[in-house]
Amino acid sequence: MIGFSRWLMGLVLSRIRSGTLVVIEPGTYRRYGRGTPAATVTVRTPRAWRQLLRGSLGLAEAYAAGHWDTPDLVAVIRIAARNAHAVDRARARLAPVWRPFNHLRAIRRPSTRRQRRHDIAAHYDLGNELFTRMLDPSMMYSCAFFAEPGMSLEEAQRTKLELICQKLELTPEDHVLEIGTGWGGFAVHAAASRGCRVTTTTISEEQYEFARQQVRGARLEHLVTVLREDYRDLRGQYDKLVSIEMIEAVGWRHTGAFLGSCSKLLADHGAMLLQVITIDDRLYEAEKASRSFIKEHIFPGGSLPSLGSLRHDLSGHTDLRIVSEHELTGHYVPTLRQWRERLTAQLDELSELGYDERFQRIWMLYLAYCEAGFAEGRIGDFQLLLAKPLSPLRGGPLPSRPAEPVLGARA
Repeated sequence: MIGFSRWLMGLVLSRIRSGTLVVIEPGTYRRYGRGTPAATVTVRTPRAWRQLLRGSLGLAEAYAAGHWDTPDLVAVIRIAARNAHAVDRARARLAPVWRPFNHLRAIRRPSTRRQRRHDIAAHYDLGNELFTRMLDPSMMYSCAFFAEPGMSLEEAQRTKLELICQKLELTPEDHVLEIGTGWGGFAVHAAASRGCRVTTTTISEEQYEFARQQVRGARLEHLVTVLREDYRDLRGQYDKLVSIEMIEAVGWRHTGAFLGSCSKLLADHGAMLLQVITIDDRLYEAEKASRSFIKEHIFPGGSLPSLGSLRHDLSGHTDLRIVSEHELTGHYVPTLRQWRERLTAQLDELSELGYDERFQRIWMLYLAYCEAGFAEGRIGDFQLLLAKPLSPLRGGPLPSRPAEPVLGARA
């Protein structure tokens, strides 16, 4: 069986046309493809070949177990992404076949409030000790905006928050609702810099406590209210609404309902800033049906929308119009790279805190996997400015993108 798996994976690897992959096993050395990016993989046990046939899930579990290794995870994933066209076409053809099974699996895993809290806790309640070592002092766990060459991650995150406030034209008269508090970075920044009221909600226990401490530390209790509520239980009307990379946790069956809830929570003159990680429209249907590494080990219950699916859900469930669409995709490459570098520099300390080697390898692969996905354009990041019928917002000129060398997005 192992010999057959090795032979079959050899056929797959022989189709590499872009990039160079060197595979080393005891006594063997094989080279596939040519050009950049280039990567070397060391297969430490023949069992890895059988696992690799299971796609991203098998690749991740084999890496977590130490069955294969590489000095450059990002390059390995980029090569895989660049040469995935044949697999993508096959998955697209099979998507209609799997659609009924996909719906059945989704129905068997209902998005109850209890299930959502469990799914969110599986990622965001892993411990603030982990996230404080990975993120910058603003504790923003979303794409930064590197508006100028040489910006630090903290400066780029602050620039992103400013960008959101500017797009929404926040004033002291506004009452802003944020769905997905994170660790309180946006709420504190908006209240401190604009004097607006902010009500922010999360269902993560650790984020809730941390955000409340941040608000108290900034002496903003009179402006910021932190809730521990599911968005479906929120009531009232707000002038502005912000949701920064939270919609991905809702799941594809509930994206329309989420956007509908946002629309109902906004006054007729209101506006919303949605920052969202998206998947290529051509991959959306197939990805919905997949049991991927990210869904199984990082974000249970999550699903990336595509821009096409978002437009469809907005038109079908809301009266919101798209005022502007701003792509941040290239900025996620340096954001993720710096998160990974920060964790790498503190692996010994993480071990002492109880994050074992398997956990560390899973998270390093997760960050590299996402960095490669953004670099190769398989996933994207966008800010959508959405407005209600009576909103005066029309969207101003977008800031210029930084130079390609700053981003390092494509080789």
